[in-house]
Amino acid sequence: MSGMAKPPKIAIVIPAYNEAKVLKKLLVSLNNELTKKNINYSIILVNDGSSDDTVQIAKAEGVYVISHILNSGSGSATATGLSFAQQQGFDIAATLDADGQHAAEDLISGIVNIQGSKIDLLIGSRLIDSSGMSKTKVVGNKGLSFITYILFGTNVTDSQSGLRLFSKRALNELKWKSSGYEFCSEMLWRAKQLGLKVDEYPIEAIYTDYSMSKGQNNWNAINIIKSLIKRRLMELFE
Repeated sequence: MSGMAKPPKIAIVIPAYNEAKVLKKLLVSLNNELTKKNINYSIILVNDGSSDDTVQIAKAEGVYVISHILNSGSGSATATGLSFAQQQGFDIAATLDADGQHAAEDLISGIVNIQGSKIDLLIGSRLIDSSGMSKTKVVGNKGLSFITYILFGTNVTDSQSGLRLFSKRALNELKWKSSGYEFCSEMLWRAKQLGLKVDEYPIEAIYTDYSMSKGQNNWNAINIIKSLIKRRLMELFE
């Protein structure tokens, strides 16, 4: 038995801002499905300045909570969670949204796909099969993925997906400067600069009235594009 390899330690990082309405359902589902598969995991919730019962619900479900005093943005909250996972020596980290739009089964599929592979950043793409997504969402996400390609030369179908998996190398090396949603595109740029291997796999798009009200809209995309262009220009002239 001593010669058997230890199962990898998996960190599940969930940035959350006022998600009390749906958080318990998400955490119960994750715990049930991950336990069934005998995955060695810990859930790390980054409370990004919530004013509701997000923290209390997470702690009641046995989740490790890191809190930002003020709401600092999705990019900042994600970076906090991944930095903690790196410091604690996790082998793989995954991120997913707290609003319930990602299925536990898709997370598990990603964990299986990245283990033993040479992939450093694995993105769960809703656009490989976009059934279930509204036409507006499809257009917005494809548009941001196209802009990401034009600005940074990184070609993926779903640059804005919240379901991502990170290898040990990515945990150690991959950093970004953006604090808001534009970090999704900047992350791909930084991965390219580091020579990390990026890949995608198909996931289901789960949208409810709640998740639609919480997520990005196509007007936000304009601000994201402005921020990305500004950052690209700044680094061109540094």
